[in-house]
Amino acid sequence: MTSESTLSARERAAQVSGGERALVGPLKGYHHETYVFPLPDRPEGPDAPEGGDGSAAAKPTRWKCREPRKNLLWFDRRCFSSEEDLVKALTGHISRIPEVIDFGDFGLQKFIEGRTLGSRHAFGDVIPERLIGQIVELFEELTAVDPEKLSVARRCVAKDRPADGDTAGFLERLICFTEEQVYLRNAPRFGGLFRALGIDAQCFGTLRRNVSGLTSRPFGLLHGDLHRENFIVDPDGRLWVIDWELAMVGDPLYDLATHLYLMRYRPEQAEDVKRRWRAAVEMVRPGSSEGWQEDLPRLLAYKRAQSVFTDVIRAALTLDTRPGLSWWPLLHAGHKVQGVLGRAQEALGLPEVPGHWQIMDALRTWSRRDAERERRARAKRADTRV
Repeated sequence: MTSESTLSARERAAQVSGGERALVGPLKGYHHETYVFPLPDRPEGPDAPEGGDGSAAAKPTRWKCREPRKNLLWFDRRCFSSEEDLVKALTGHISRIPEVIDFGDFGLQKFIEGRTLGSRHAFGDVIPERLIGQIVELFEELTAVDPEKLSVARRCVAKDRPADGDTAGFLERLICFTEEQVYLRNAPRFGGLFRALGIDAQCFGTLRRNVSGLTSRPFGLLHGDLHRENFIVDPDGRLWVIDWELAMVGDPLYDLATHLYLMRYRPEQAEDVKRRWRAAVEMVRPGSSEGWQEDLPRLLAYKRAQSVFTDVIRAALTLDTRPGLSWWPLLHAGHKVQGVLGRAQEALGLPEVPGHWQIMDALRTWSRRDAERERRARAKRADTRV
């Protein structure tokens, strides 16, 4: 968990665990550098996994310590000041959420032993019914939470807090974040690449027209990032929900749209999840699904458009096109960018989607120019130090 300490996540983890030998990590993850370890002399928790013979495993409960990665590009608006405080406040409201404990001047989050949903069921697989039922239960529990009664500080400014039920205002603030904090903020470095792909600032006007006309719905608490890698299935088949950093208050249908977009369910299972989501949220807070059939395509259109700006940047940052290096990253990045452009073509009003080789050429040209830009910047810093 994050801390104001000047120690790094690894140093803090080694400090509380009694040394680096017990550490596992850093774990794979975009936003944070994370280490996992047992606490010395701390008894196992009641949720420790069992051994193959049904007896308690000897492995003690493990905890994780983490900190945000340096120079990270943020592509999503954040609402709450502290993920740790939010997780604590949700204890008793959300059934399967990691425990958080205070340890000195920072917090530790319980590491859920198990496997991610994505490692068990790839895109295109049918998700087992017992897990779908728990996902629907999560939506029901989220809807039951009254955000105004959560004693958790928020980081978002007043204009990012539209009035309850103002779904159009909520979506507009999301579009503004994508436009201002993702596209325009990164334009000095990535603007040429976007232009080469047919993307410019005019696309946002088209997007706004294509997603207008949302129905009012009462706001609720949203996780904001419910995908396969944020679900952990423990040895008993229980589904735990991690990574609450992008949680926000807003339109409950947006959480469903984000979930559907990221999960890539098979069509028949997606329809089942939609139907069960509607029944669950209406039972808890009537009106939460009002107008969902007309509005869900609009919110999905925004998600497709948002992915263009985030995934193009992420794909570009994976490249290294120096002579002699493998072309596989460039081929892979080209396919990924072509896919996100194709899915967002209608939402952004793109006349056409560039071909794969045209996209690869744009990525290669950008990568070489960016490498030259970085070389000049290093030379300038060296001259300044001299």
